[in-house]
Amino acid sequence: MRNTRVGIEAINLYAGPTYVSVKDMFEARKLDVSRLDNLNMNKKSVGLPCEDAVTYAVNAAKPFIDRLTPEERNRIETVITVTESPVDFGKSLSTYVHDLLGLHPNCRLMEVKQACYAGAGSLQVACAIAASGFSPGSKVLLICTDIARAVARDTYAEPAQAAGAVAMLISDRPVLWEIDPGASGRHSYEVMDVCRPMAELETGDPDLSLLSYLDCLEKSFKEYANHVEGASFRDTFDYLAFHTPFAGMVKGAHRRMMRRMQGAGAAEIEEDFRKRVAPSLHYCTEVGNIYAGTVFLALCGVIASAPLGPSNRVGMFSYGSGCSSEFFSGLVPASARQILDTMDIAGRLSRRVRLDVPRYDEILDLNAEWCFGLKDKTVDRAPFGDLYERFFQGQGLLTLTAIKGFHREYAWS
Repeated sequence: MRNTRVGIEAINLYAGPTYVSVKDMFEARKLDVSRLDNLNMNKKSVGLPCEDAVTYAVNAAKPFIDRLTPEERNRIETVITVTESPVDFGKSLSTYVHDLLGLHPNCRLMEVKQACYAGAGSLQVACAIAASGFSPGSKVLLICTDIARAVARDTYAEPAQAAGAVAMLISDRPVLWEIDPGASGRHSYEVMDVCRPMAELETGDPDLSLLSYLDCLEKSFKEYANHVEGASFRDTFDYLAFHTPFAGMVKGAHRRMMRRMQGAGAAEIEEDFRKRVAPSLHYCTEVGNIYAGTVFLALCGVIASAPLGPSNRVGMFSYGSGCSSEFFSGLVPASARQILDTMDIAGRLSRRVRLDVPRYDEILDLNAEWCFGLKDKTVDRAPFGDLYERFFQGQGLLTLTAIKGFHREYAWS
């Protein structure tokens, strides 16, 4: 690999048109409200039947793709989609995304799967492509996109199962985040913690998943430290951005690492969490777990809300059930916030329509009709027409209109 600076040139979130309050859900489901503080989540994004993983991906990428010059757009030579919500066993979502964004045909298209880790793994591949020198100046469009349709109703997992996409442009112009080359530690093994044995079923052992997450965080960081001389969990990183199934899990993981790695006491741990970790939860608590995109949502939270110095090293941890994990790092310049602000992520989140729980349940029932493998079905907007008008109408967002044969058709709102 050449000595080339590479990383994230552009990043954006699309978190859909509606959300439900986590507190409302706890009360309606008669869950133990005292556990809300441990969950530490406020809202979860909810998709509509006129959306799928393709629309989420395109709506996340389009705002920054539209700002590229024709020459810059033509340098996108790879499109990678990462999803647990595919629409075909063979045909990648990236084929639809590439077409709908009007990208150059001189492009490789692919899709990657490894639960919530696949986005971080694909980022490493994208950075290697951008730095390789095989096609100097080429860019990679990487999109993590998921919609939770197989929601585990009436369980404590339900409030965290959300919908969203994070799109990134990876290039030799890393104005938002520059990867630390070679600064990475991995830890992987086979475990049946959380899985999708059927297209519309997410199941598993949440306690085992928590233990696996904690185990992987500690061991992947130790591998990171083996590759980075003098690396310290407490002192090396200005900020930390972890995969966030729910914010309380990240807080517990940070506490465990500070105790084991640094021998820190309660007061030091709390202050360190407030300073270095809490900014990463800025958007995560308002969106929910969007699977492979969540670690990058945490990075966006750091960029948007942390007090940034001239150069800020962010330690990042990605975990995917099954399992694969990685601890890696990169640099965020102070100017990154001004660039990210042009995407107006906060403004777009504020435009979402709040659902009460009965309406949320109606939407879940409608979404259940759009399971994997559908053939010859047209979207009927009538049951959610008010939501469509409030969020989509006239906004130029991509929506699903029909499936003819097995081919999906889309239109701009």
